[in-house]
Amino acid sequence: MNKIKRYNSTDKVMVAVDCIIFGFDNERLKLLLIKRSFEPEIGKWSLMGGFLKKSENLDQAAARVLKNLTGLENIYLEQLYSYSKIDRDPVDRTISVAYFALISIDKYKIQISKDHDAKWFDINDYPKPIFDHSKMIKKALVRLRRKALTYPIGFELLPEKFTMKQLQDLYESIFNKEIDKRNFISKVISLNVLIKTEEKDKSTSKKGAFLYRFDENKYNENKKQGYNLSIKLK
Repeated sequence: MNKIKRYNSTDKVMVAVDCIIFGFDNERLKLLLIKRSFEPEIGKWSLMGGFLKKSENLDQAAARVLKNLTGLENIYLEQLYSYSKIDRDPVDRTISVAYFALISIDKYKIQISKDHDAKWFDINDYPKPIFDHSKMIKKALVRLRRKALTYPIGFELLPEKFTMKQLQDLYESIFNKEIDKRNFISKVISLNVLIKTEEKDKSTSKKGAFLYRFDENKYNENKKQGYNLSIKLK
């Protein structure tokens, strides 16, 4: 049997993954950035990323990067886009495959590793990150907005129990626009994925607001099939 020759004459290129991590604090959509701890661009804000290892595929690499930062596993991760501009990294020829992740900050009980100097920023007010990370963030936000209208995303971003206002705040924060309240409630209830509990949140008024939770089985059905949430944006 002939021995298989290695691709010795082929250029070697680095492959990295970068994670755009979105979170929701019950009021605003947030973006998680870290302070870069090495050159080039040391001390500047960056997405959390890392290089692909020989023993893993891209999804595994993104999950590893996310776990290293948050300590969390089984988080919503979706591959976004590949970035291959020749001079995008000044150190070496590097292709980056971007992923976006969704995290409920309320469920986020594990402290972010101090080694990464990470911080949550409002999605409309964050410092300019290194390299082409701004392009990745903008593209991820476009994808998130499209997903919000066709797939249920609240389970990943909201606490276990939430008010209808918190759900509407989430969607208004994603689209950065006001939403017609009556139309929104009608559309969401028609999806049949919410369960109204007997509990109330009285943190903002004496009367309080009923708390809801997701019906996980119906939620997962909608996640597979998709839907059309044609909400009215003001």
